[in-house]
Amino acid sequence: MGSVEICFIGSGDAFGSGGRFQTCIAIRSPDDFLLVDCGASSLIAMRGQGIDPGEVTKILITHLHGDHFGGLPFLLLDAQFATKRTAPLTIAGPPGLEERLTQTREVLFPGSSKVKPTFDLELVEIKPRTPITLDGVTVTAFPAAHFSGAPSYSLRVEVEGKTFVYSGDTQWTDTLIEASEGADLFACECYVFDKEVPLHNSYANIVEHLSELTCKRLILTHMSDDMLSRASEIEHETAEDGKTVVL
Repeated sequence: MGSVEICFIGSGDAFGSGGRFQTCIAIRSPDDFLLVDCGASSLIAMRGQGIDPGEVTKILITHLHGDHFGGLPFLLLDAQFATKRTAPLTIAGPPGLEERLTQTREVLFPGSSKVKPTFDLELVEIKPRTPITLDGVTVTAFPAAHFSGAPSYSLRVEVEGKTFVYSGDTQWTDTLIEASEGADLFACECYVFDKEVPLHNSYANIVEHLSELTCKRLILTHMSDDMLSRASEIEHETAEDGKTVVL
């Protein structure tokens, strides 16, 4: 088994707090390169960090909010017209992904969803607590406490004997303990410091439940200005754009 590299291409929230790009996390193994979420700014972030979007074989989506899946129309347009991609691409996400993606593509680039792609594009629906395997990558979705007009998930990704978990956007829920059990790396959204904000997690909640987490490493991400302004008070590891971790 080879090493697995996790790169936080985008670690920001929906509002670009701190000048950060929206959520996009890359997983690179010796034989694969996939993304977990693809926020609206992801193609820009990838270009800026010297990452070739043509290398991506799979994109796993936690939920259907623009800062987590809104980059797909741009990435697909780039693949079709700029780079003329020929390699197949799989996009997996919650129920409603295909309809919402088609609607978004048509709003942003009318007619784009009707153009026959130069590559095989497969859309896969992920059901909660039902592991699926995509070319050796096993993905399990766990329900997240976050409204997005469709199911929202935390995703557990197993590749090359390593396990990476991303909470997605969610209020604290004990499902996070289950989803991240024994994970090599758990990237957990930490939107605010100690406020109670609907649909999102806080640093105070994470600290309160820290003893219940069994992950080997925890990195906090998706931070708002509230979190960033109190960086000196944070005692745990945090993400930033371009941060890379080897598992």
